[in-house]
Amino acid sequence: MTALRPETAEIQQADASVDKQGPGLVGLHESIATLLASRGQWRQAYQHLRSALDLVHADQVEEPHVPEQLRREVDRLRREHAEAREQSLRDSLTDSYNRRYLDQRLMDLLTEHGACRHGLAIALIDLDWFKQVNDTFGHLLGDRVLQRVVELLQQGLPEGAFCARYGGEEFVLVLPRVDAASAVEIAEAARERVERHPWQEIAPGLRVTVSAGLAYEPPADEAPERPAVGAEQQLLRADSLLYTAKQSGRNAVAYRADGRVRLAGAASGRRAIAETRVLGYY
Repeated sequence: MTALRPETAEIQQADASVDKQGPGLVGLHESIATLLASRGQWRQAYQHLRSALDLVHADQVEEPHVPEQLRREVDRLRREHAEAREQSLRDSLTDSYNRRYLDQRLMDLLTEHGACRHGLAIALIDLDWFKQVNDTFGHLLGDRVLQRVVELLQQGLPEGAFCARYGGEEFVLVLPRVDAASAVEIAEAARERVERHPWQEIAPGLRVTVSAGLAYEPPADEAPERPAVGAEQQLLRADSLLYTAKQSGRNAVAYRADGRVRLAGAASGRRAIAETRVLGYY
């Protein structure tokens, strides 16, 4: 929601007067706030009240009166702003976070990662044979499958972890502050939940599985020789491992350990296929 601009010369002149500093401005700020509030311009009213309060605290004069209606409207505005921002970061179909949030949060986490002693894992997850699901059961049921998969992926995630829709039937689990073994366990547990879900209750004959590529960045102090990695590079590594999981029979989680590509859980006995080389991948 963008701030409304004053529409009359009266308010513009009052705003210009506020540029001056001094204790006498408290009443002026209150008057402007009341005028703006009466016209429904709550954001500017709130700004003027904050200016008045700042003056009060700075000069230790009597705190200005704040109309109760204005308090309620400012609280409402703040709630609506928070809700609107949250919705702008959510995928409309699955209610998981969207690509916008993923990009923003991943950049923050990678910046934090360089200065902390915790690992960071990213699992890129893709539904297996999802086109066949849409072709056989229809797109409406396909949408229900996507929604249910997200619910299953999000179950039991540790604090700070989240699920985001990467695009189409691809999702990302971001797992901050974990070690390598825990990251593999979390991704494999998510894969297993999807496989074991009673999909036939949605439609007879329906079966859904996912494949995942898990890229892990160890704590900075464990591998000081490793160059800093960016969000795009981390996702490329996860995508390369996802390709391995797909080529190894699907319904598997692929990851790297001790310089080798491995498959987690029940798929570990399969013959792994060397993944596509990714520049800078150790």
